Amino acid sequence: MSTPFIRSSDVQRQWILIDAEEMVLGRMATIIANILRGKNKACFTPNADCGDYVVVINADKVALTGKKLDNKKHYWHSGYPGGIKNRTMKQLLNEKCQDKAVRNAVRRMMSKGPLTRQILSKLKVYKGSEHPHEAQQPKVLDIAELNRKNSRRAGS
Repeated sequence: MSTPFIRSSDVQRQWILIDAEEMVLGRMATIIANILRGKNKACFTPNADCGDYVVVINADKVALTGKKLDNKKHYWHSGYPGGIKNRTMKQLLNEKCQDKAVRNAVRRMMSKGPLTRQILSKLKVYKGSEHPHEAQQPKVLDIAELNRKNSRRAGS
């Protein structure tokens, strides 16, 4: 018996729609990272891109637990001496590109390298409830049903 290794061209890809409204950012990002990588499939191959496309809507309405909204900081460096900069999550979510928080959370949960950069091109994040991928007929995945801790909704 031998273990079958699937090529990226042999994979049947699906489109999955996730509504991020009132979803806990970290928990949602781990689920998205696993779907993008293809770890939820039986044909998972570590060195091949066998994941699905993921469309995230309402990225500007994600929830954070505890005091992360004020205390969690994102750092980056300009490359010049003394060029370190930072922003809190509250500032990041109030900016023009609010989808950056979701995109960064998913990117940082994956390994670094060329395969990850290729996989992340299948992540589509939108800050409103509208998206241009209706023609692909994405399947809706309700993350709140998977675990009660995934959502900060009043009824959960």
